[in-house]
Amino acid sequence: MKFKSVFDIIGPVMIGPSSSHTAGAARIGRVARTLFGREPKWVTVHLYGSFAKTYKGHGTDVAIVGGVLDFETWDTRISTSLDLAKEKGIKVRFEVEDAHTDHPNTARVRIGDEQGDLELVGISIGGGKAEITELNGFELRLSGNHPAILVMHNDRFGSIASVTQTLAKHEINIGHMEVSRKEMGKEALMVIEVDQNVSDDLLRELESCDHILQVAKVVD
Repeated sequence: MKFKSVFDIIGPVMIGPSSSHTAGAARIGRVARTLFGREPKWVTVHLYGSFAKTYKGHGTDVAIVGGVLDFETWDTRISTSLDLAKEKGIKVRFEVEDAHTDHPNTARVRIGDEQGDLELVGISIGGGKAEITELNGFELRLSGNHPAILVMHNDRFGSIASVTQTLAKHEINIGHMEVSRKEMGKEALMVIEVDQNVSDDLLRELESCDHILQVAKVVD
């Protein structure tokens, strides 16, 4: 197995005690916050497998909520995130689930407010790394290790081409891309990992493309 950097071996700078159960969990929570785009009013976390068994002892609970509060893995405020959320009036609820999942460190995170909500499924894959495997019912693979653009669009001819052509015009290189849909001809989701961060101006240009409904970015 090849490692991209020393941090792939020793893990990230983080608040302990576990890279899988703490740092990885914090990254799952932070991706949810990034995609939601604002501080939520409520958070519900469903924990599966090893997460469900050890979440209090290994700090998975404070880590996920710390991520939702937009804290980095090394932020010392993670240890008091539940209290900080309460002070902010954010309602937090954890549900321990018995259902079997493909990965032992799995969390389903729902966050929301009076304007809307968001639901994602994340897995902590070790070494502080996490992947997002589902977003609002769409299956995907989002590592969180690279800047990424998420594009919600109508499942129509030319939608994907208009997005990729726009990225090419701005000399944005695509490292990984996948498209998922629930039903032919309905809404679909593009997940595009790129080699560099994209500007807000580019996001607005993407949103103006034909059949594009919403664009969001996840910053490395």
